[in-house]
Amino acid sequence: MTKLAPGEKPPQFVLFSFDGVGLTPNWDMFLDTAQRVDARFSALMTGLYFLTDENAGHYQGPGHPAGKAAIAFGGDKEDVLEQIGYLNRTWLAGHEMGTHYVGHFCKGSGSHGAQWTTTEWTHELNQFFSLMVNWRSNNDITAGPDLLFGPEEVKGGRTQCLEGELEQLVPAWHEFGMTWDSSKPASHAGISWPYEIDGIWEFAIPYVYSPPLGKHQTALDYNFWYTLNGAKNDPATTRRGHDIAKGTYDYMFDQAYKGNRAPLVIANHFNDWNGNAFNPATADFMTDVCGLPDTYCATYSDVTAWMELQDPEVLAGWQSLPPVAVGPV
Repeated sequence: MTKLAPGEKPPQFVLFSFDGVGLTPNWDMFLDTAQRVDARFSALMTGLYFLTDENAGHYQGPGHPAGKAAIAFGGDKEDVLEQIGYLNRTWLAGHEMGTHYVGHFCKGSGSHGAQWTTTEWTHELNQFFSLMVNWRSNNDITAGPDLLFGPEEVKGGRTQCLEGELEQLVPAWHEFGMTWDSSKPASHAGISWPYEIDGIWEFAIPYVYSPPLGKHQTALDYNFWYTLNGAKNDPATTRRGHDIAKGTYDYMFDQAYKGNRAPLVIANHFNDWNGNAFNPATADFMTDVCGLPDTYCATYSDVTAWMELQDPEVLAGWQSLPPVAVGPV
């Protein structure tokens, strides 16, 4: 945490985040990789995983009946306890805990985030924190370790399917003391510095030129998959998916590192889509860049605190720099 003087070049931050963080061997892979290369990442928790299937009725999403969600709940009691264990491991390893909200209601699933008002987003966040705090009583679980951290650790997150209107979301975020978000698709091509909206730092999902694809691409693992083959599981294209993601991330890093040094948002899931094409690519990228000179693989809260330490005029100068990774070089 160093305040830079005018003219000094900022470090290159890389922000790895994972939506949902459900039970999967990919969680072990990233905990191990991050430990090996001294990286920190942001684990964005889905509230459904704090509930067993048989206790789904403890959740009611905005505009939906109790017990309904667009994705699966947390399984049985053993699964929920295993989830708590992984969350504790992640927090104890120094990673950031954020929210991926609860019901995963996106367009096509009835009442969804793009339609929700501040009142409905506040309700969804209330549900998230209630499920997090009351996971034992909701599931009648008395054994196993406690969750070692509480709601005060959650300072931001990512909405499901990147949905939600800022004028509705920002008041809800303030009600829960949040300071950052990484839900909004970039408004322009290329990588730029984060910006502040009414006290909330917004880390946009990048829309960049992808050399492996030869065109622009939203740099999110699901979007890579959709571009690859329409989001169909096809093991024959697993390696191609890996190379698209890794090649795009490499290009993003090279352009930012040599250019405006804007923090890189690397947004992913733990899902093993398309033969687990995308998580190994992200782990390979983490291995390659974390630890490079003047490079820090950090969390959203880390970078938010660092930006707030800087002189506002110096930060504004970086924010005014032209975007990078806009096109082929």
